[in-house]
Amino acid sequence: MASRAYTVAFEGVDAHTVEVQCAVSAGLPAFSIVGLPDKAVSEARERVRAALNAMAIALPSKRITVNLSPADLPKEGSHFDLPVAVALLAALNIIPEDAAEGSVSLGELSLDGTLIPVTGALPAAMSAAQSNRTLLCPAASGSEAAWVGDAQVIGAVTLADVVRHYNGQSPLAPSEPGEVTALPGNRDLRDIKGQERAKRALEIAAAGRHHFLMTGSPGSGKSMLAARMPTILPPLSPQEALETSMVHSVAGLLDQGGISRIRPFREPHHTASMPAIVGGGRRASRGEISLAHNGVLFLDELPEFSRAVLETLRQPIETGEVMVARANAHVTYPCKFLLIAAANPCRCGELFDPAKACSRAPKCGEDYMGRISGPLMDRIDLRLEVPPVDFRDLDLPSDGETSATVVARVMGARDIQGQRFADHDELRVNADVEGAMLEDIATPDKEGRAFLQAVADRFGLSARGYHRVLRIARTIADLEDSAEVRKPHVAEAVSFRISNAT
Repeated sequence: MASRAYTVAFEGVDAHTVEVQCAVSAGLPAFSIVGLPDKAVSEARERVRAALNAMAIALPSKRITVNLSPADLPKEGSHFDLPVAVALLAALNIIPEDAAEGSVSLGELSLDGTLIPVTGALPAAMSAAQSNRTLLCPAASGSEAAWVGDAQVIGAVTLADVVRHYNGQSPLAPSEPGEVTALPGNRDLRDIKGQERAKRALEIAAAGRHHFLMTGSPGSGKSMLAARMPTILPPLSPQEALETSMVHSVAGLLDQGGISRIRPFREPHHTASMPAIVGGGRRASRGEISLAHNGVLFLDELPEFSRAVLETLRQPIETGEVMVARANAHVTYPCKFLLIAAANPCRCGELFDPAKACSRAPKCGEDYMGRISGPLMDRIDLRLEVPPVDFRDLDLPSDGETSATVVARVMGARDIQGQRFADHDELRVNADVEGAMLEDIATPDKEGRAFLQAVADRFGLSARGYHRVLRIARTIADLEDSAEVRKPHVAEAVSFRISNAT
């Protein structure tokens, strides 16, 4: 008879249940692991053997076979050490078989039997809850997994603690959730002098999750504006926090098991590769756009990113998810992010400065911004030229609105959208709406409709551009707590869509 224990195999942010079967039979002494293991999983037998020796448990002179079922699912990672050890201990009658079968375990073993924390404890706890089992993991991972309240989480320091717990000699207390990460307080929108129109665009982008492109000379404040976007975004809702933390758990980015209510802010360098931005590599791992899920992706110097990377962003921007396809894996990651992009108007950056006239203007600007394709530009809702601030204005007292004042309006607009989409689980903000529902909620009044039609004819708006203007206008109306989209809302939306930055 084979003993059984359970663990998980990760495919993106999904945790698939794996049954760990262990049989000890007569034959030449051997210890083998089968079931499509990778190198780290195959090496688990040596770590398990050494950990048991440290506990003065000698393996019998028999054939030990561990099977990871389903056998056609790739098994990767060192977290298989603990479930292999648990299944083997049950096969040797050192721990009760029913205790091993009643838990999902994951953890890496050191040679002295200490349990080393691993990534993915949060999605593993969700899998354990779905199968009505207890999660057994290293103590350092317990505070992270305990946030899934539907599953009991047991955190152990050593493999010996696991044995004593299962035998009832020294039961372990359930793990408690880690601390919630506090909001940062060292940046504020009021730090930026001037740039009132850019601040207004940031507010609209935050309220409806509209993508935003800033174009301006070096030093005009584009990066400062983008860095303050997290301060005017509402905290993550419990559902959003769980979604985001699952991605960060698999990536090993959760700090001491604490669930963060801060929206992610990712700012990859323009030299980053496509797998780093979108996801990929040998294991089809997540990229920066997935780490920015429910948060902000800031791409500074947008035209400097490779053309392949920029073009690959087009589908994730539309669908809110990305499929990383490789020969041995097809993994889907969530990536509903708010894109904030910044760019100089040309390579030298002085195209808009008449005092530093460029001899190649305007062709240099056209060539530089031409690196951003029309289809990608069409997916960016708000576009704005950010003029430089005179150095004399920097000495003036700061009298602009604080981030706390702006975020109150943003949260009010988000509350309106939450009530509007209460019956639609897939919709959360205005940027998610399309089709007939968009026309129902964002069709302007008579004057606004006539104005928008005139603009569409004059500037040749595409169907996508027309609908994005409607979404922006709806968000502006929500910021004013207006049930109807009126002409001033449409006019302001158009002013951000049709700008010098295009």
